[in-house]
Amino acid sequence: MKNISSNKFLNFILESNIIKFGSFITKSGRVSPYFFNTGLFNNGFLIKKLSEFYSDKILSSKINFDMLFGSAYKGIPLVTSIAISLSNSNNSLKNNIPFAFNRKEIKDHGEGGIIIGANLTGNVLIIDDVITSGLSIYESINIVKSLGANPAGIIVAMDRMEQSKNDNSSIYCSASEEIKNTYDLPVISLISVKDILRHITGKKEFQKNYYDLKNYIDQYCIV
Repeated sequence: MKNISSNKFLNFILESNIIKFGSFITKSGRVSPYFFNTGLFNNGFLIKKLSEFYSDKILSSKINFDMLFGSAYKGIPLVTSIAISLSNSNNSLKNNIPFAFNRKEIKDHGEGGIIIGANLTGNVLIIDDVITSGLSIYESINIVKSLGANPAGIIVAMDRMEQSKNDNSSIYCSASEEIKNTYDLPVISLISVKDILRHITGKKEFQKNYYDLKNYIDQYCIV
């Protein structure tokens, strides 16, 4: 069965050229036939639409959370705009959600510390853009836990569903599944690579992209 919400989001990112097909080197060193670039949500309209997709997903997930946390750097505009979007929602329990994000380096003057925004406390929903290796998610979880708060879940725009590259893992699973298994946390995405493949199936203009993407999924992804 097709997911109407994921279809709307896929149409949105394709029309906005947020997702591109071609040849791209990922952080893991793999040559990927597609690139999902949240850095291209670079104007008011696009970031507003993106935050609305996030907030709809967050509210439908029923995750119990007290605040939002975004990781530097791409998580900063995400967590800020999502907090605004939630404040405009019809859910009165989420209309004044605190948020915070981290610095890349600890500040040793002024207010000091690694966190900007609200103090990390209670149940914290972690916001990120993409899960590939899961490294940035692990870092966010560690920051939240180190400051005495409780990670409540993770919401991302895109799950690449790639095999975990954690050398300590004995389980054959994707990075997102490993995070779920390790921390017993919900990991929710607006779309996955599987949704992209489904969305372009049978469309003439994406015929080459379809085969390139399918080969990549068969080689690197766990779907």
